[in-house]
Amino acid sequence: MHAMRGSRRCQRDPFRDSAGKRSGAGKRSKLFLNFLNLNLLVGSLIVVSGETAERIMDVAHQLLAERGYSAFSYADIAEAIQIRKASIHHHFPTKAALVVAVLERHRNRMKEGTNALDQRISSPVDRLAAYAAHWEDCIHSRTEPFCIAALLGAELPSLPPEVQAEAKKHFKYLRGWIARTLEEGVKERIIKLSATPDVEADAFMAVVHGAMISARIYGSSIVFKQITADAIQHLSRN
Repeated sequence: MHAMRGSRRCQRDPFRDSAGKRSGAGKRSKLFLNFLNLNLLVGSLIVVSGETAERIMDVAHQLLAERGYSAFSYADIAEAIQIRKASIHHHFPTKAALVVAVLERHRNRMKEGTNALDQRISSPVDRLAAYAAHWEDCIHSRTEPFCIAALLGAELPSLPPEVQAEAKKHFKYLRGWIARTLEEGVKERIIKLSATPDVEADAFMAVVHGAMISARIYGSSIVFKQITADAIQHLSRN
């Protein structure tokens, strides 16, 4: 009997007083628990929402590389990942907003990649070769057969202004990185230039992007490798 009474006392709400009323501490604890549960729920929803947005951008990126800006729709994305078009509009109200987000992510990844090349590869010539090798691998594996910024650059006059601006940011950054790499190679006397670094950077970009077109036409990453390797060889003093 005493044990049973003790058990009941253990099960009694510790935040209630002897009259059974919830104390101030109890009320505050309940409010805190409600607040914590709400934050956990919101956090989970944010994670899920973020994952959905990433999936949408992944598919949009793939469709852009395959078809360009005008030849894909939200219906294509909805079908690919089995969600409603309204869900896509929730994350990206317009197609232009979606493509801007995809381009921005693409440029940020490029920045991470070129920064890694700068840190890990001392030779400027080898850095350019590694950059070209990255795209050769993407073309060969078909994970990304074409740079979406280059593809959208060809469509530039027909694109919304905000998409045009984002595509130009990609070219501006890449041109700067290539030009700095070329300048470094000139200082080390392993690269020779026949024009200014900016002009040579534009020429190298044109070769890389043109090689992507050739690789797509011929269905071969070997064509891309041959064209870009020849361009790098012409820049090298060796």
